[in-house]
Amino acid sequence: MARYTGADCKLCRREKTKLFLKGSKCESAKCPIEIRPYPPGEHGRGRPKESEYQLQLREKQKTRRIYGVLEKQFHNYYEEAAGKTGKSGEVLLQILESRLDNVVYRAGFAQSRDAARQQVRHGHFLVNGKKVDIPSYRVREHDIIEVRETKRNLLPYEVARATAGDRTVPAWLGVVPEKLRVLVHQLPVRQQIDTQVQEQLIVEYYSK
Repeated sequence: MARYTGADCKLCRREKTKLFLKGSKCESAKCPIEIRPYPPGEHGRGRPKESEYQLQLREKQKTRRIYGVLEKQFHNYYEEAAGKTGKSGEVLLQILESRLDNVVYRAGFAQSRDAARQQVRHGHFLVNGKKVDIPSYRVREHDIIEVRETKRNLLPYEVARATAGDRTVPAWLGVVPEKLRVLVHQLPVRQQIDTQVQEQLIVEYYSK
C-alpha cells in the first residue's frame, strides 16, 4: 500500500503551520516549526508572496497531509464530493473525517493519525463486531467501533483509558473509554470539524 515515508516535520514546515502529525511532539518545544518557522530548503526563508493558484495548491496539499491521504485518493474523494448534494468542500471534509483511522484518532485511541493508521492496519479494531484493517474504511451513522479484546492491554489503549477526557472528542462521536468503544452518532457537519483549512480554496483549485 502506497504511503508517504518521508519526514513529517518537513511537511509542517512546508505548509508553515502545525499539521499535528507527530502526536505529543507537536505540542512541545522540540517541534521543528517552533525553531524554524519557514519552509525547508535553501530558499525557504526568501520565498516570494504566493499567487492565488499557489494558495489554492497549498491548501489542498495541507489538507491531504493532515489526513495522510495521497494525491490520487484525495482527488477521488473530491470527485465523489462534487457529485453529491451540498457544498463540495464541506462534503469532502466529511468524507475525510469518516475514515476509520481518523475516527480512531479523534476518539483518543492514538496520539496521531499515523499511529491510528498503523493500529487499524494491524487489525486492532472491530466495526459492528467484524475486524476491519483498512484505514480508509468509511464509518457510517450508528456504527460501533471498538478495540479487539486481545489488544486492549497494549500500551496505546492503557494510555487512552488513563487520559480519557484530556482530549476533546467531537460531538458526532461518543466514546466509552473503559470499554474502548466509539459510537458514531452521525456523520459530521462543518461546524463539528475543527480542522483549520479553507475548503473553498480546494474547490477553486479543482475547478480550474
